[in-house]
Amino acid sequence: MEITDEQRAKSYLSHINYYRLSAYWYPFRESQTITDPNTGRQRTTILDTFKPGTHFSHALDLYIFDKKLRLMALDALERIEIALRADLAILLGQRAPLAHRDPAQLHGHFSRRRRNPQAETEHEKWLRILDGKAVRSREDFAQHFRRKYPGADMPIWVAAELWDFGALSHLYAGLLQADRDAIAQSYGVPDGRIFETWVRVLNDVRNICAHHSRLWNKPLVNIPRMAGPGDIPAFDHIQADRRAQTRVYAALAIMRHMVGVINPNSSWCLFLLEHLGTFPDNAYVSLKNAGFADGWEQQVIWTG
Repeated sequence: MEITDEQRAKSYLSHINYYRLSAYWYPFRESQTITDPNTGRQRTTILDTFKPGTHFSHALDLYIFDKKLRLMALDALERIEIALRADLAILLGQRAPLAHRDPAQLHGHFSRRRRNPQAETEHEKWLRILDGKAVRSREDFAQHFRRKYPGADMPIWVAAELWDFGALSHLYAGLLQADRDAIAQSYGVPDGRIFETWVRVLNDVRNICAHHSRLWNKPLVNIPRMAGPGDIPAFDHIQADRRAQTRVYAALAIMRHMVGVINPNSSWCLFLLEHLGTFPDNAYVSLKNAGFADGWEQQVIWTG
């Protein structure tokens, strides 16, 4: 690796940490294909040497690009999280103030015990975590509620403000199928089971961003399901593209779709496209590593 300014490199390494930054020069390391003499199978080993022309600035530029990408993702995820809180609070709250605590309002796989009668259900575990937040929260609304209604459970329109993306994801997955479908269809997604995978993917991305981890080419932990051909035309181009589905491209497309539903006049997509246009130019990495196929910017998801 070429380092033309040693003091600058030392400064960045001292503030970023060697192992965090090393994730960004990983694609620039040379590799070697080794054949197992016993099985004949081949495997690729990443070497400690770098490809010709690799410069410290290549890794640093990727790091800076990724940092800005995470901030843009968090901007979209904040909007989506707040909207989903409202969706769930309105859907369940119109039935009863404590509908989120009522197993009858939820799917059996979330609210019923399966094997061990002594074990918590997923719903009980979810409520335990929520109740802990209600007791500990220092938010003004939570302290006011505790003073005015000591010992009472928060109604859903208050409790919803304590849900993070993970809590939202779990509760949405625990809704009755008809309720999951209703929320999904409000976002133009025909099936709540598809939308459930979308929400789970966004929760994964939110966790990556919140922990300042690498995002731009990291494989998704959960793979979003796609609707059938023509059901969501803007996503038809992803159906046969496994790499797009398993990288951040799919997550960003989902964000773009949902932000467009929440606020059709939002400029978030324009800012995202502008940032993607600044991807560092070098011979060894490109947006293809993140699932962006040739001509991606011409797809209707980005032009509509």
